[in-house]
Amino acid sequence: SSAFSIAGGGDTLAAIAKYGIEKDVGYISTGGGAFLEVLEGKTLPAFEVLARRAG
Repeated sequence: SSAFSIAGGGDTLAAIAKYGIEKDVGYISTGGGAFLEVLEGKTLPAFEVLARRAG
């Protein structure tokens, strides 16, 4: 399949490790809630600071 998979969060990462499927996941994030907020299109405070400093 040409699909790209992503996973994040402690419980999800524990399950991935338990079943040994790390190689089947395209991107693994330890970010948990912050990771999900970015996927939802929200802006994190740290991103806003970096954007202002770059700007």
